[in-house]
Amino acid sequence: MFSDNNELAPFKNLFNEWYARDTSKKIRAVFKAKAERGERLGTTIPYGYRRDPNSGKECRLLINEETAPVVKMIFAMCAEGIGPCNIAKVLQENKILKPTFYRFQKEGKYGTRTDTENPYSWTSRTIADMLDNEIYLGHTINCRTRIASFKDKRTIKVPKEEQLRFENTHEPIIDQETWDIVRKVREGRIRQTRMGEINKYSGLIYCADCGKKHYFVRGKTVKRENYNFICGNYRKHLGEEKCTPHSIREVVLDEIVLEEINKALYYARNNTKEFTGYISKKTSSQYRKELNSKTAELSKAEKRIVELKSLFKRLYEDNVLGRISDEQYRMLSVDYNDEQKELEASIPELQKEIGTLKNECTNVQKFLDIVRKYVCVQELTPEVLRTFISKIVVHEREKKHSQTSPQQIDIYFRYIGTFALPSEINQAEEKTHDERRTA
Repeated sequence: MFSDNNELAPFKNLFNEWYARDTSKKIRAVFKAKAERGERLGTTIPYGYRRDPNSGKECRLLINEETAPVVKMIFAMCAEGIGPCNIAKVLQENKILKPTFYRFQKEGKYGTRTDTENPYSWTSRTIADMLDNEIYLGHTINCRTRIASFKDKRTIKVPKEEQLRFENTHEPIIDQETWDIVRKVREGRIRQTRMGEINKYSGLIYCADCGKKHYFVRGKTVKRENYNFICGNYRKHLGEEKCTPHSIREVVLDEIVLEEINKALYYARNNTKEFTGYISKKTSSQYRKELNSKTAELSKAEKRIVELKSLFKRLYEDNVLGRISDEQYRMLSVDYNDEQKELEASIPELQKEIGTLKNECTNVQKFLDIVRKYVCVQELTPEVLRTFISKIVVHEREKKHSQTSPQQIDIYFRYIGTFALPSEINQAEEKTHDERRTA
């Protein structure tokens, strides 16, 4: 009898596996149908929301009056340029219960990550996940992850284009404007300086010639009025003539940016119709020009990579045949290799910029919605900068290293690109200022 059971064991295992696979397929089909209907699949209610008691099995979300203000505070701090690590510290100092412990306290649900000994120990990962979660915009995103198989329980991230997106399924906690500012801050990768500070321009300033981000230069012995920004490429390859400083002092940039923001505010509020027509006409050609420039830059980089691969092959053959020495081969291959790495690193960023430009269109109305919230900007804060500015491009001075030589600064506003008052309006503005000074 024992021998018979052993002989049948492989067949029993096979039938059990078929049954498990079939059950898994049925469960997946049910979840897929729910996901396609826009129903929430997760059993855990996101922090900031609570379950609607009248929703039945559908699990509709309502705003939690206790935790929603914390979510708003997290997004507001990020919009001001504060990173996830520092946000977590602020929440811990204010003794705000972390999500897992809050859920345990309110619902009695104890998860694998619930740490009852440290109820206020927020992590930067928790903050970062919240800042990237579109649930707070009022949207439901289904099928963001999947399990490899019924045997392999590893979680696999699903590409964004394959996820199921349903907008406005519940009341949002965060408005679109705040979300966009936070996206800009997150993309800028704001980080602390060695002195533990975060500069308000971090991630916004670019070199006009090489396109690299600017580096903030300061020190304990340097006076604040001498703090400045220089091209990151120039700083990294100092003395190698990769680029030039493109230096600009922070106090000078503050003055320029503040003046340009207030000019745009004044004109948009007092000449709304003319402003709308002017921006719509100008920005479409501007975006087209920038898109063509980035596309050409990408094509040039891809072509150069192909050339470098061919050069590597030829260089190797010349070395094997004795046409060049081992030392020459080593020097040339190092240079070519470094160039290839830089080009390969730049391509994803260029592709991202091109994708953004293709998807971005002039939206004067969004800019006007921002304008209505401000009469005059008195101080530049990280939040104000990211509300109005998408990027700042710094050109080299006409006379390099000269502090008095003219320098061009291009300021790109969100939704409308660069903005300069039409000549007749600009003249009227100057006349008004002169009259005010005389009076």
